[in-house]
Amino acid sequence: MVMPNTDGSIDPKNAAGHSQARKPTTVPPPSAASPELSPRPQRRTFSAAAKLRILAETDRAADTGGIAAILRREGLYSSTLTDWRRQRDAGAFEALKPLRRGPKPVLAQPAADLDQLRRENARLRQRLEHAEAIIGIQKKVAALLGMPMATTEPDETP
Repeated sequence: MVMPNTDGSIDPKNAAGHSQARKPTTVPPPSAASPELSPRPQRRTFSAAAKLRILAETDRAADTGGIAAILRREGLYSSTLTDWRRQRDAGAFEALKPLRRGPKPVLAQPAADLDQLRRENARLRQRLEHAEAIIGIQKKVAALLGMPMATTEPDETP
């Protein structure tokens, strides 16, 4: 066990506030970001024509072994070529158009629309029955009070 120094002597080299003590080093602030760099990287997109051009070049270079040079020149991976070939085989230009990223909009389901229409139809039928019951009561009250009700004649069809 180490006992603390109690004789009162202090080493002047380690004394705080001593004139010969080492001053703290200052760290310069970070330099400003280079104005040449964009604030946010942008995803590269290729038009359908550019994709077809690159695919045609790689198809021609398949016999000579120049596909790797084309990939390096364009900055592409071989998996990208594979995906583009699948898209081309699935439907040419339509499959090669860049797709919108993010969640896709949900289209209304026909079954849900049919259920909604059935509920609305049932609600309207109930309101019609209620209105017919009120009209029936009004006719009976008018007959009891002796007030003639204006009635409409049914349409006569030939």
